Amino acid sequence: MWPDHPFPVIFAHRGASAHAPENTLAAFELAAQQGADAIELDAKLSADGQVVVIHDTTVDRTTDGHGRVADLPLAALRELDAGSFFSQTFRGERIPTLDEVFAAVGKKVLINVELTNYKTPRDRLVGKVVELVERHALQARVIFSSFFPKNLSQAARLLPETPRGLLALPGVLGWWSRSFGFTFGAYQALHPHLSNVTPQQVGRVHRLGRRIHVWTVNAADDMRRLKSWGVDGIFTDDPQLALQALGRAE
Repeated sequence: MWPDHPFPVIFAHRGASAHAPENTLAAFELAAQQGADAIELDAKLSADGQVVVIHDTTVDRTTDGHGRVADLPLAALRELDAGSFFSQTFRGERIPTLDEVFAAVGKKVLINVELTNYKTPRDRLVGKVVELVERHALQARVIFSSFFPKNLSQAARLLPETPRGLLALPGVLGWWSRSFGFTFGAYQALHPHLSNVTPQQVGRVHRLGRRIHVWTVNAADDMRRLKSWGVDGIFTDDPQLALQALGRAE
């Protein structure tokens, strides 16, 4: 899995979200320009079944609109301003579709697609995402991640050649995912929260022949420490800082 990429892989969390509005084309393109190895994004379905890229179940926090993403058709979502919440510089930025993101940066960076149908687990998100991956021929440039093992099992059936990472909540809530759920699941990577990572855990994951990608790491000291422990990837809002902290800035 991605053997030719730097160690650790720098995932731009929701794009370069320290410098641009999260989960927008502006943030993804900036991450690529800054030199991130990969981007991370959140995929879910609109009311009319289109795969859109937005983190929350509602549009309230990151746009000038209101309502649940699952209740709004793509046309309504596209009318919303998804940039002004961050800065007036990005006024008019739109909620992108996954298709648009793949077209814009799919050949420039690796892409971690988090399958986020946590409030609509019976929808067709996984199948529609797989169709887009195949349409853009990105099977070798994408990793699926989710807190829901069922999503990853479905992705494995539909696209077995594309790797999968199991997300783990911090603290007690993520204990099962970090232990038995990951050990006995068919995953290529564990994605634990920064607060739960130890050298012992890194060693255990590696003994299983798998990778460990840590979220969300925004302090230079944490980045350097995780590298010294041998983690395979970090998710960060600030890929530019990560490149500097890890000695990769030009």
